[in-house]
Amino acid sequence: MCYKTVMRFSPSFLDEIRARVPVSEVVRRKVKLIKQGREWRGLSPFNAEKTPSFYVNDQKGFFHDFSSGKHGDGFTFLMETEGLSFPEAVERLAGLAGLQMPVETKEQREADDRRATLGDALEWAASFFESQLVAPVGREARAYLERRQIAAASRSRFRLGYAPSERYALRDFLAGKGASVETMIEAGLLIHGDDIAVPFDRFRNRIMFPISDSAGRVIAFGGRALDADAPAKYLNSPETPLFHKGGTLYNLHHARKAAHEAGTVIAVEGYIDVIALDAAGIGYAVAPLGTALTPEQCALLWRMAEEPALCFDGDKAGLKAAFRAVDTALPLIGPGRSLRFVLLSGGMDPDELLRAGGRTAVAQALAATLPLVDVLWMRETDGLVLDTPERRAGLERRLRDLAGQIGDETLRRHYHRELADRLAKLLGRGSSQRVDGRANAGGGRDFGARRNGFAPRPGAPAGPLRVGPSLANSPLFRGVKAPIAPREGLILLILMNHPELLAERIDEVAELDLASPEATALRDALVRWRESGGEEAQLLTEFIDENGLTPAAQRLSGMVAHAMLWSVRPEAAAADAAESLRQALVLHRRARALNRELREVEARLAESPNERDAARIRDIQTQLSALDGAEAAVEGFGALSGRPSRSL
Repeated sequence: MCYKTVMRFSPSFLDEIRARVPVSEVVRRKVKLIKQGREWRGLSPFNAEKTPSFYVNDQKGFFHDFSSGKHGDGFTFLMETEGLSFPEAVERLAGLAGLQMPVETKEQREADDRRATLGDALEWAASFFESQLVAPVGREARAYLERRQIAAASRSRFRLGYAPSERYALRDFLAGKGASVETMIEAGLLIHGDDIAVPFDRFRNRIMFPISDSAGRVIAFGGRALDADAPAKYLNSPETPLFHKGGTLYNLHHARKAAHEAGTVIAVEGYIDVIALDAAGIGYAVAPLGTALTPEQCALLWRMAEEPALCFDGDKAGLKAAFRAVDTALPLIGPGRSLRFVLLSGGMDPDELLRAGGRTAVAQALAATLPLVDVLWMRETDGLVLDTPERRAGLERRLRDLAGQIGDETLRRHYHRELADRLAKLLGRGSSQRVDGRANAGGGRDFGARRNGFAPRPGAPAGPLRVGPSLANSPLFRGVKAPIAPREGLILLILMNHPELLAERIDEVAELDLASPEATALRDALVRWRESGGEEAQLLTEFIDENGLTPAAQRLSGMVAHAMLWSVRPEAAAADAAESLRQALVLHRRARALNRELREVEARLAESPNERDAARIRDIQTQLSALDGAEAAVEGFGALSGRPSRSL
């Protein structure tokens, strides 16, 4: 490609490349990297050395070489190691990312300049709103935030502000900074029209929530009215050159790193839900911006996790939003790319659930997510009367058509089979009952022509079957818990039998990315116990029991995979247990990182098929297979325990 003397690229294009191609992927083509905690380490490509002093941090998006002092992102690395110009480095990485290079035109340059001007105006507006919140004029807004238990730290982190009631307060402030009225209008900050002689502030007497892009730059605002009779309780910026609300998620810039570390992301409905969850330590929450979930927002979520959780309010509107999300996602899902759902009860939203039951209640709700297929089945069958051939045929046709929307051929086949199996169970045992899966007032459950396939036998007593609370809570009706992976179980069991190791690795344990909700609950209990001052193993056992996790702990102790591992047992020497734990943590992090990379490469390959990514997928799969059960032998293992050396 030929370039002019100076070729400019939009910030959004460069951010897209950075999001698709981690720095480590660029660097490892020249440097052999070894995972160390959250970073990669290797020998400097700039100086000869024997001790590694070169580090890469994908979360922060940079490399740093202590031997030479060089520092930068993937573009910088190529420029420093291969002598490429910046445009040439961009072209190289755009190819890796599967993106077409933009063609620079005069119109594009003018648009980029205008975007920068709009960005300046929006940043000034955010600072103005922040200053108004802490000023005397913001007293009512501060009182509202205090009632909603939004602390000063959260207000600062999310840059909350206040738009005064005056019609020209923001306009006059921005004019003083040099912004033109045309720029303010284009940025969505002023209301104008043929019948409006003087444009005036769009946001007035509202609590302001800045909306940022993935790099943290303010691109729009959401405003919550303080006047009870305001026409709109929440008001968002209109569509602008910087802001497309269907292609943006609130808190995306904060949540990306937290989601990467946690291996999951949760989408909720409101700004305050996001802020409340963040304050409670759940930093991987985002929210759509007053719209139903869009395909663009699904793509943003899938960049952070393969099965994002959608948490909707526990009312009719929340259920409808969940059902709409199913329709949006169906044509887009595939292996490693789906959705799970959290349907709250009692009409509560996440903020209310958090205030009522604390983080434990939220964790329990997140651990009880429903897969997309369950929500689809619920929507199509709950409350349905299947008393005629026509109605039964109608349900069969709808299910077949819905599954047919799935673009991935393999997954489409599995959905057809799954829905056909459920339908056969539903229709094969009598279908004159009304399908209803909701709990009854007596504390048991009603199973008519149940959405999971339970239905009354011909000749059974009329009316729904009623199951008592004890049976309803048995494993038969609660469903089988997702098993804990062997390596996750190994880590947890070592920590439970050797709680002294918690003190050494409390931060690392607290941030462990675990696949099983049950393992996550055990991990959280261990962290809470240690942070509350716990030290003795006997007291830990009591704490686990108080939190209702004894059955899970017993299942861990009985896992066959750990039966022959001496270092796991309480009587093993602390040094042996510590070394086994260290190895298990290293392998666990490596496996999770490979799985995340696999999802990213698969997504790239789906968008732009190429042999390079196909080869990388095969390589990752080979590495993952090698990691299964690959806990290495510990040199001198068992010497302190009086046991023979043994491989894990």
